[in-house]
Amino acid sequence: MTITAAMVKDLREKTGAGFMDSKKALEQCGGDMEKAMEFLRQKGIASAEKKQNRIAAEGLVATCIENGVGAIVEINCETDFVAKNEDFKAFVSNIAKHIAQTKPADMDALNASVCPVCNLKIEDVVKDKIATIGEKISIRRFEILEGNLATYVHNGKIGVLLNATKQDETLLKDVALHIASSAPEYVSRKQIPQEIIDEETRIEMGKEDLAKKPENIRAKIVEGRVNKLMAQKCLLEQPFVKNPDQTVQDLLNGKLEIISFIRWTLGEGLEKRQDNFAEEVMSQMVK
Repeated sequence: MTITAAMVKDLREKTGAGFMDSKKALEQCGGDMEKAMEFLRQKGIASAEKKQNRIAAEGLVATCIENGVGAIVEINCETDFVAKNEDFKAFVSNIAKHIAQTKPADMDALNASVCPVCNLKIEDVVKDKIATIGEKISIRRFEILEGNLATYVHNGKIGVLLNATKQDETLLKDVALHIASSAPEYVSRKQIPQEIIDEETRIEMGKEDLAKKPENIRAKIVEGRVNKLMAQKCLLEQPFVKNPDQTVQDLLNGKLEIISFIRWTLGEGLEKRQDNFAEEVMSQMVK
């Protein structure tokens, strides 16, 4: 069967594969479009498996709220260039929406769930995306909250999802923005584990500037320092980012209470790629 340019173009548009790969797939499958798509997907899966040992610490954090269910997800790729790609952005957004709609219990459940758009398991959707984009892509983590929710995402790098006792879109949006900016660790002082307070107290007591102070004076100074440190960790005690003259507690003013929040920074704790760009360009020229 003659493989026409129109057939190759059609397959490329459906799969995102390159010209030569699309032409070869059609030739191998006798011009059968469905078989050729499967052929490329299988090839893509093989390519994806080879990429799994690469470092992927770029990517996006995304959120989605659907019918009182909120999802936050981090999906990693290898380069910031891919993270800015519109196709990758749409992929991450769709995964966040799928999580909010299906509420998977864990990563295994998410990977095994079926995307209603393409009727593929999510793990296969990821492999297809690896084949199309050409980089390692991984769904690193996700969490779900239910209730009166708000979200804020800053440039895909910082994501916030919070839950409150009441819904107030404007107020909660401001609180979510504040959380993204000021990075609190707890909602209130009562959520701080005692071991955290004890450890900070031990560190402050051992500082050299207090060594010559009387015991009772030193204890009061340390108590004040630790209180200040704990206040910096608590959302309600932080100065509100839009108006530092009031705290977040002042902002809420009894209108509602913040139950919990999630704040993620893209790639936190992951090893970053240390590529030499000049060497990479030279290697491509040699090829």
